[in-house]
Amino acid sequence: MPMYFDQPIRDLAKKRPGLRGLWVGVICLALSGCITPVRVDDHYQMSHEEGIVATGYAVIASQRGDTPAQQRLMAIKASKLDAYRALAEQVYGQYVNATGTMVDMSITEAQMKSRVEGVIYGATVVSITPIGEETYETRLMLSRNTIRELVYNYLQRSSIDSSGGD
Repeated sequence: MPMYFDQPIRDLAKKRPGLRGLWVGVICLALSGCITPVRVDDHYQMSHEEGIVATGYAVIASQRGDTPAQQRLMAIKASKLDAYRALAEQVYGQYVNATGTMVDMSITEAQMKSRVEGVIYGATVVSITPIGEETYETRLMLSRNTIRELVYNYLQRSSIDSSGGD
């Protein structure tokens, strides 16, 4: 009988029958790490078949105003601005800056800052809804064509800025 490179494993498997299942599991686990997910070329997370939708929120009581009616109007405006921020985040991404300090292998200080920057136009108000009696929710939508135009304009501006043009 010829000797194969896996003969010691076969001998061990005969002595301990449950070990064969363990080896099969380990091999399957190792091979599953080699699987690559399918890449999707659509760069925008679509929550609506015609474009992207973003939601903004604002609490009424935290708004400035002399009367409750003024506070409600300001909350509507604030929730709309928050929705615009969420759209900019989806279209342009978010800049994240994180720092940390470690002393004696223990984190003593951690800070995180984020920034969203971009121009948004052509958004459609989907809804402005009171949530209970304390909060307003605003939903805005951008069409796919508007997103493509925004990104195209952004990339054009970036290439001009990097080439030293006016």
